[in-house]
Amino acid sequence: MSGLAAVSEGLLVPPGHGRVVQAPAQHVTFKVTGSHSRMASTFEVIVPPGFDVGAHVHTRSEELFYVLEGELDVLAFEPRVRTPDNWQKWESSSGNRVVRATPGTVIVVPPGCPHAFANPTGEPAKMFFQASPPPDHERYFEELLEILGGGGPPDHAAIEALRAKYDIEQLTPLRHR
Repeated sequence: MSGLAAVSEGLLVPPGHGRVVQAPAQHVTFKVTGSHSRMASTFEVIVPPGFDVGAHVHTRSEELFYVLEGELDVLAFEPRVRTPDNWQKWESSSGNRVVRATPGTVIVVPPGCPHAFANPTGEPAKMFFQASPPPDHERYFEELLEILGGGGPPDHAAIEALRAKYDIEQLTPLRHR
């Protein structure tokens, strides 16, 4: 069973529980990890004002985002042209554009689909985030938040190397205030 012990009980994670990793750029609570599920890792993510994950694509991972609080600009399509900056202006060949996701919005991103999210508002946003297969995103978040926790502007070379390690092709830069 790929590293999972035989389980006869489910997992219940009460509100406010789970392992937290955080930096000024993000606050991530691990709710379900690869030690509990063969299907997906699940996180609660607080996205601060001004944070932009940057457009990126995975060849293996599938992701699901559910906006719980606040608003996020979201991209989940192949643009006509992958310009190296400002994914918010991208448009698909079928006319899709970036949308403002509000509470209750669900975004599903299959492998190979460029995607991004950013918080353009002055208030934090909160989302439920699921990544499959586990545990890649767990390890990625831990290492990314170590890089971002150093203060100052993001170390783009370190982030690029980290993303390459975890099946993330970065299309536009990660930014945060």
